[in-house]
Amino acid sequence: MNASTVILQLICPDRPGLVSELSGWIAENDGNIRHADHHTDSGAGLFLSRIEWDLQGFALPRELIASSIIALAKRLDGKAQLHFSDEWPRVAIFVSKQSHCLLDLLWRVRSGELSMKVPVVISNHMDLEPLCQEFGVAFQYVPIEPGYKLEAEKTMLDCLSKKKIELAVLAKYMQVLSDDFLKKFPNVINIHHSFLPAFKGAQPYHRAWERGVKLIGATAHYVTEDLDDGPIIEQTIAHVSHRDEVDDLIRKGRDTERIALARALRLHLRRQVMVYRGRTAVFA
Repeated sequence: MNASTVILQLICPDRPGLVSELSGWIAENDGNIRHADHHTDSGAGLFLSRIEWDLQGFALPRELIASSIIALAKRLDGKAQLHFSDEWPRVAIFVSKQSHCLLDLLWRVRSGELSMKVPVVISNHMDLEPLCQEFGVAFQYVPIEPGYKLEAEKTMLDCLSKKKIELAVLAKYMQVLSDDFLKKFPNVINIHHSFLPAFKGAQPYHRAWERGVKLIGATAHYVTEDLDDGPIIEQTIAHVSHRDEVDDLIRKGRDTERIALARALRLHLRRQVMVYRGRTAVFA
């Protein structure tokens, strides 16, 4: 098992000497830096930084690091997030009937590829309960009946609260979460079966086939109140030809969906994604 690390994500106004100041603060506390990634957005005048260092040997006790980071961010007039690599987030997976993304994620969790816990899978259909039983994951059936969507979402939110969920992943969950849901639980990642911003909405592969495209793709993004318009984390593509029919596009598309979602989730779990100005900086 890898030794535990501390991960700092910081966004602040850009100015000379920031890299030196941050690395110097870590060095002053005997920290051994493993990774340091920085980006300057000149148009916005912002400096973004992700620094990861060994927890072992760091002079500050674990319980005091957060307060020191708060003071550091305040001094730089910025915002900071602090994470520890040995703290695995509790993640709920939302699904409907399609199994390919759920199966892929549960397999990757079981094999140790994704550093997260999955206390529950929530679905508006019963089809995937046997799959969850095979992996020993709790299955919560929440049907979406016409006229009762708000009640269903309350049930889902209660489940997320009870299970102490930190992140929700929409792994082919074929329902649109309401603005009210997202206000109460904003930490959501979705896989969209299209290379956004092209072919938003339903049946993108059918529309892509009609246009005769030569590339199709999938997009993993954070969910916002604007449908299919949240900050993009990861995108993957597959080549298609004039010989491919709609079913071929869907088959190839499922491969891109699995890969894009798994990569995006891994980047998120490793705290390599920073959201700002409605977009992402991905330190991969």
